[in-house]
Amino acid sequence: MNAPAKTDNAELIVPDGVYAETVLSVTHYTDRLFRFRMTRPAGFRFRSGEFAMIGLMVDGKPIYRAYSVASPSWDEELEFFSIKVPDGPLTQHLQKIQPGDKVLMRKKPTGTLVLDALTPGNRLYMFSTGTGIAPFASLIRDPETYEKFEEVILTHTCRDVAELKYGFDLVDEIRNHEFLAEVVGDKLKHYATVTREDYPFKGRITDLIENGKLFSDLGVPPLDPAVDRGMICGSAAMLKDTKALLEKAGLTEGANNKPAEFVIERAFVG
Repeated sequence: MNAPAKTDNAELIVPDGVYAETVLSVTHYTDRLFRFRMTRPAGFRFRSGEFAMIGLMVDGKPIYRAYSVASPSWDEELEFFSIKVPDGPLTQHLQKIQPGDKVLMRKKPTGTLVLDALTPGNRLYMFSTGTGIAPFASLIRDPETYEKFEEVILTHTCRDVAELKYGFDLVDEIRNHEFLAEVVGDKLKHYATVTREDYPFKGRITDLIENGKLFSDLGVPPLDPAVDRGMICGSAAMLKDTKALLEKAGLTEGANNKPAEFVIERAFVG
């Protein structure tokens, strides 16, 4: 049984430029992954795919880390998907939060995994590993994504099958949502793979891109800069290798101030 988080929320003094929001629900998927939802400040605006700095007061000091907002921009609540690091300065405490606890959040969101950073195209790939699926959890629930792209392919690679559950829950939620289901239709494809267990789809996403299995499994042609766009979120090695493969296929990296064929989120590296 987890010990209570050693935080100072009971006597919380909120710094300027920071929100203090209430945890509404917590879902533990594995001993490494959990999701939580919290209240959304009335004045908080963000674009789907952006991240915010969230944190806790620990031993009298605020500790923050960058977290993608996993909920879409229209949601009345904020959702986050986190890894549990036993000795992580923030996550060793964050993983113990319960409904009613307070979480700090700085007021200004930012990030490169936004639709505005991409030039128009037909097919959007979202390449993710582990908790890198979080920004895409926001984007696949945003109707604007499906207004801009005819096909949206979410890839999610984890070590073990149990770690894929958050992604499957997301897609099920969309398929059963009262208005998203109609907006999304059959435009969304979910391609989940694991690296350490037997599973119908096995292997690193970079290997599956390189050997062509990703495209044959999905029934789509190889990457084409004329029609394909990409977003990448994962470990430093995964970002580097996936970027190289996209550039080899002729796609160019973009940014908020210079849209192009693919974008990378580097805020979480390290």
